Amino acid sequence: MPLLVTDHSWTQTESMVFISVPLKGAKKVDIVSSDEYLKVHFPPFLLEVFPSELVDDEQSSAKIGNGVAVISLTKRTNKLWEHLSISTYDKETKREVRERALSKMQEKLAAEAKNRSEKKHNEKKYTLKKMMNIESEEREIIQKMKDEERERTTAELEAWQLKESKKTEEEARLKLQSQSNQLSKVRAVKHKSESDGSGGSKVIFDQTSVSEAERKKKQVDLPAPRVAGNIQVSFTPRVFPTALRESRVEEEEEWLKKQAEARRVVSADIEELNDLREEERNPDWLKEKGNKCFAAGNYLSALNAYNLAIRLNRKIPALYSNRAACHLKLRNFHKAIEDSSQALELLTPAISANAAARARAHVRRGSAFCQLELYAEGLQDYQTALKIDPSNEALQVDTQKIRDIIQGSAE
Repeated sequence: MPLLVTDHSWTQTESMVFISVPLKGAKKVDIVSSDEYLKVHFPPFLLEVFPSELVDDEQSSAKIGNGVAVISLTKRTNKLWEHLSISTYDKETKREVRERALSKMQEKLAAEAKNRSEKKHNEKKYTLKKMMNIESEEREIIQKMKDEERERTTAELEAWQLKESKKTEEEARLKLQSQSNQLSKVRAVKHKSESDGSGGSKVIFDQTSVSEAERKKKQVDLPAPRVAGNIQVSFTPRVFPTALRESRVEEEEEWLKKQAEARRVVSADIEELNDLREEERNPDWLKEKGNKCFAAGNYLSALNAYNLAIRLNRKIPALYSNRAACHLKLRNFHKAIEDSSQALELLTPAISANAAARARAHVRRGSAFCQLELYAEGLQDYQTALKIDPSNEALQVDTQKIRDIIQGSAE
């Protein structure tokens, strides 16, 4: 049970009410306010105020500093109050007021989260559009360069073909001329031999040798053939089992990058690092050791293993979630809430690959809230886990039990 704060003080003007609450050394303060309710919770202390008159929650504010929380409430009606809080409410009425305030707070937080999500989504769309424009411009530039290179190569090829054509024609003309000259010489020699009365066996004209020499000369002038080759293309398989049309590629790739980064990050600024064995410097080995100790019921040893693993690597969400489970067993409920929240913060973006881990973290945080009798906060976590895993019957039963407790129908 939380301890009620009795040493707070308050002052007022016709339009404002100022409440000063000493925090008694607390570092974490939870403030919930509405037009008819105010809660200041800094474990294990609790202050609840049911204002005498309605206040304007939108105009109200809270400041924390120097060990004191100062809450400024704006009155809706300009007049002085006789009392800060109404004490005539019965328990049922107070419970209804409290639930209305928590409901408004949850709606406000949900609206803020939705606005942040929409803003982030719009920023991503804008960034993607800019990147697409840049890539389109780059493709146009590359295509232009390719076209220019193709035109230049085509012009060079045509010029070379024209040159070779002229060269071939010239060679054919010279060859024809040479053959004509040779034939003329043969006829002249033959005619002379006939005039001298000798045979023509001494005259030899090797036309085959001449043609072979000209063919070899022509082959030497041809350009060398291009070198042939093969390019191997391989496609990386999808890591996630969901079909591409049903998946969220950007979130999945971001999750994979975070996982890879988490595996590379190992803190080296631990003084005791030199005294550890090789396996004790591995966060994964420490996580498995903690799991075995937890399964054996040795929660303190498991807690120590998770603590050292987190000191080595603060980016692995499973370490915080498992440590939250240890804190639940050891009844350190506030620490369980902190570790579960840290695990959920690391389990982003929300995709199917980390759905089971997110559901476990929500259940552990919800259990800690319920142990602190903060059932509304616990119900919210259980409902979130149920949305992730709607077919979990045990989770459905536990969620209904919390609803019964809140509605006052639990036995």
